[in-house]
Amino acid sequence: MTQKNFIGFDLGTSGARISIIAKNVDIDDASSVDNSGKSAYVELYSDSIRWSHYDDADAWINAITTLLENVKTTQPTLLQNVASLCASGTSASCLLIDSNNAGKVSRTPRMYDFDVLSSSNGANSNVGDVSMDGIRAMEILERHAPPKHTARAKTGSLAKLLRWNAEKSLQSGEVLAHQADFVSMFLLNSEPKRQCGAGSQINRRSVTSDWHNCLKLGYDVRKLQWPNWMVDCLQDAGIDERVLPMKVVSPGERIGSISKHLANRFGIPESAVIVGGTTDSNAAFFAAVGGTDALPGTAVTSLGSTLAMKYLSKTYCEDADRGVYSHRFPVFNDNSNRNPKGNTSDKNSKEEAWLTGGASNVGCAILRQEQLTNDELKSLSNGINPGTDSPLGDEYYPLTKKGERFPIADTEREPKLTPKPESRKDYLHGILQGISNVKRDGFRVLGDLGALPKQPTVVWSCGGGAKNDMWIEMRQRRLRELFGNEKYGDGDGNNSHGSGSVEVKRAPNTEASFGAAILAAATFS
Repeated sequence: MTQKNFIGFDLGTSGARISIIAKNVDIDDASSVDNSGKSAYVELYSDSIRWSHYDDADAWINAITTLLENVKTTQPTLLQNVASLCASGTSASCLLIDSNNAGKVSRTPRMYDFDVLSSSNGANSNVGDVSMDGIRAMEILERHAPPKHTARAKTGSLAKLLRWNAEKSLQSGEVLAHQADFVSMFLLNSEPKRQCGAGSQINRRSVTSDWHNCLKLGYDVRKLQWPNWMVDCLQDAGIDERVLPMKVVSPGERIGSISKHLANRFGIPESAVIVGGTTDSNAAFFAAVGGTDALPGTAVTSLGSTLAMKYLSKTYCEDADRGVYSHRFPVFNDNSNRNPKGNTSDKNSKEEAWLTGGASNVGCAILRQEQLTNDELKSLSNGINPGTDSPLGDEYYPLTKKGERFPIADTEREPKLTPKPESRKDYLHGILQGISNVKRDGFRVLGDLGALPKQPTVVWSCGGGAKNDMWIEMRQRRLRELFGNEKYGDGDGNNSHGSGSVEVKRAPNTEASFGAAILAAATFS
């Protein structure tokens, strides 16, 4: 049998990456994860490019085509066996497209960190540091969205949609697309430039999105439908609900075949399918655990420019005031029982689970801002004792700029990096401990909101921060100190895990593109 290859793209905060994977023949069940962390898949190829502008939709498409062109140039045979492709993007990064004009961008992207109250779009609609259009958008949103709902976030997709409309009324045919949706639409529909006179029907485009990207747009991931409050919210704003993606599918669910133009251009089979995408931090979860099957109590933290936490829980948790939300965990081992909406009808199907967590603005970006080089980070870290607290760590809150999302959603939260010691080693110790404290407090918040089990059994570490062994030990110690408290049991009144049970490990693969490729493969497992 010919080996099937699977492509994953990730459009992250600093650049774009491609991974091409195949099933690991040493593991029988491609959905399972070896206890040692051995992945169910092997990576055959990876490549990345950095952004010139991370909020430019043309740059996203150029990145995808450049990455594919690089594969074609260096290892074209890998593309000849591709069965499916999947894209992940940053959460709540979105734009508006003209569905009647071949998906042309009608409103430029607003990224994951765009705050509708404080971020400027260059228009004269701000009074001081506050956008009046943003205020109008939030007034409408808060009239309709339930208390503590994820979609109430000022950085969410729905808030951005409402502000776009407040700035200028949406036009007929405008449709919202998330970053991953936009890439998927390109992979499905890309064609050579047409001659004048091409029919309007040929230029018509629809947007298919997924459970994960639509969460912050207001999609009900429990009932798998747009909720009534959201329809009322759009009507209140004078927005046609056709602005929403036409279809919302499970991450990894087949949505269509690759365009013939791209297939011919890059030597990919025309039978290759595009599957529902995901967010970058969710993709990192699949990469870290090495498959699509994991046990509740498994956590993944991605320490890149920012800190994202994902925890597989038996229960749904949500609190917008604390930046906590839950993504529905996709199920792939009972596809025969899956109905068109993506939920299962078999009572014996896999138990429902949720990827709960949040994303902080704290992260490794502060290290670059403070001009700490890679060599300096390595040498200074070697001199830090991870078992000893820094007197500065509990003082510091290492943001690069004002505003926090999780474990407290506070757009006014200021960075705090004082007092600053003379020793660079002591300064780094304080910064790393400050970031570790944010991670610890994130797990505390999840437990307080009812995540089950209340404490993780293993935390897989991804991103640049996962390369630092000393820091891994520091973060493990902070978590063990927290979970040594008897209030954090297993959810059944037991504290059998004990304070020494939490393990923080470097994930065998830390790239979200690898996780997106796993989703591409999952439907074939």
